[in-house]
Amino acid sequence: MKITADALDLPGIRHGFYTRQGGVSDGIYASLNCGVGSEDARDLVLENRARVARDLGVDADKLATPFQVHSPDVATVDAVWETGAGPKADAVVTGRPGIAVGIGTADCGPLLFADPAARVIGAAHAGWRGAFTGVIEATLGAMEALGGDRERITVVLGPTISASAYEVGPEFIARFLAADTANDRFFAPSEKAEHHYFDLPAYIGARARAAGVGRFHDLALCTYADPARFYSYRRMTHQGEADYGRLLHAIALDDDET
Repeated sequence: MKITADALDLPGIRHGFYTRQGGVSDGIYASLNCGVGSEDARDLVLENRARVARDLGVDADKLATPFQVHSPDVATVDAVWETGAGPKADAVVTGRPGIAVGIGTADCGPLLFADPAARVIGAAHAGWRGAFTGVIEATLGAMEALGGDRERITVVLGPTISASAYEVGPEFIARFLAADTANDRFFAPSEKAEHHYFDLPAYIGARARAAGVGRFHDLALCTYADPARFYSYRRMTHQGEADYGRLLHAIALDDDET
């Protein structure tokens, strides 16, 4: 049902990068589709999300996920909103025990953050646009506002589309090179004229390290290449399917930690 990272095996913290396995949805959504923005039946999505919440040791109504818009915006969670009614943001942070914060993906980079000393956690959705515009740095800043210290913060990147499956056009690479010519190291020519493969995980890792995080780890799992475990937006488009499920990745502070 989930993948965990040794780097986040920290006192008082539970986490999971959840796969598509272990849920109640069927068809193209089989089976742990947690995307309220999908066309899947809402009651099935809510049950799937409740299973994730229970696995993290929190109540179903204590799982906070934002309304993702590929932005650098961060929401600080003091009280959990109704499912599907979250703020427009692409990261969530909290210092409140008994709350799980999470984000959904289907190729973009899911990042989980933890500062166990300050008891501050976060989750960020880092697609190319969010990473490019600063969602990683903004998440670290929001955690520091709650007492965190980026030099203590561990960041783990979960299942993300790999470079070999992420072909982009000339306008895409031009945007990155205009921002910093050193970004050329994240691109490799593809067989198609003027197209390149973009290494999103490497770019995310470079941004995190440049921001001064204490520890960064990439699970090195490709969503596109593993249909048994992961949903993939790009694979869906290549296969001509009507919609796709969303993976949920979340982290929580134990309610009884002292």
